[in-house]
Amino acid sequence: MRCVACHIEEVAAKRYEAGYRTCLRCGEAEARRVKHTVVPMHKSNYMVVSDRTLLKCLNKVARG
Repeated sequence: MRCVACHIEEVAAKRYEAGYRTCLRCGEAEARRVKHTVVPMHKSNYMVVSDRTLLKCLNKVARG
């Protein structure tokens, strides 16, 4: 199966079975476009934050 992004490289069979439709090079480029931050919550677990406004709401100092 060919990569759906570049249509040049072959996608490995195991990778395709796992649900990936891009080659490693295109998959890496796509992953680098998405920005997120992992934040430890007070007395809780970690939380993935992808929206900057949510991150500002979590900061006690920024709330006032």
